[in-house]
Amino acid sequence: MPTFPAHDGTALAYHTEGEGEPLLCLPGGPMRASAYLGDLGGLTADRRLIRLDLRGTGDSAVPDDEGTYRCDRLVDDVEALREHCGFDRADVLAHSAGANLALLYAAAYPARVKSLVLVTPGARALGIAATREDRRGAVALRRGEPWYEAGRAAWEALLGGAEPDDLWPDVVPFMYGRWDAAARKHAADDAHQTNPHARGGYHADGAFDPDATRRALAALEAPVLVIAGEYDGAPTPARAREIAAVFPHGGAAVQSGAGHYPWLDDPAAFRRTVADFPGAGTDFPETGGRPP
Repeated sequence: MPTFPAHDGTALAYHTEGEGEPLLCLPGGPMRASAYLGDLGGLTADRRLIRLDLRGTGDSAVPDDEGTYRCDRLVDDVEALREHCGFDRADVLAHSAGANLALLYAAAYPARVKSLVLVTPGARALGIAATREDRRGAVALRRGEPWYEAGRAAWEALLGGAEPDDLWPDVVPFMYGRWDAAARKHAADDAHQTNPHARGGYHADGAFDPDATRRALAALEAPVLVIAGEYDGAPTPARAREIAAVFPHGGAAVQSGAGHYPWLDDPAAFRRTVADFPGAGTDFPETGGRPP
């Protein structure tokens, strides 16, 4: 397992797998070890995945300064990885909350980003967040599932301000397009892959300045692809298109039958969408993610 020093000396780990052009992969959670990304639905057949374990997660060291868990303070860790790998410019893929880090990285180092793929992204960095209506609309799409009624009640409790810990087992099936054995294992792994203390610091006050980030990204020359799941509530397909519209060369893809982890729900469709990403300004149809 290779490591490299962050600019403050913290030893950071990354995991490399696959063949082809390198793709720097930033995990979500927030602050979940990158192992949950796996091979991203077989994307290793097309790309060499370089998965970063953010500081304090996975095989990376715990930093001396816990304030460095804040999202904006992780940006230089991504740049240190690019420098360590010797890339002049990097293709970057980020999932969920990790998209905020990718957005801040692209805003700070636009000349170092060759392309950007945001998978079911969080976008607090842009001032875009899922609304209650987004969540309720996504929940309603799963009507008819055997776990729907318990899950709907749990979501309503969460939206009412209840603590998530006891409700999460009823909520988590909504995160997946299929609540099968693979999804159950993937969800169960979260508990030992996430640093809860670091998670609490990721979105700390001062992490984001949406207006400044939008101004910086308005000049980004790199193509950007935003991938949404049909069943996901954060972001919904409509919200994903809103995120894509921030970029001069942004496009959105909606993977049918998918939730928050589309590479698990339909690996082949996810792989095609990423592999076939043509770049600037393309919206893919909602038919499993394959462009025409």
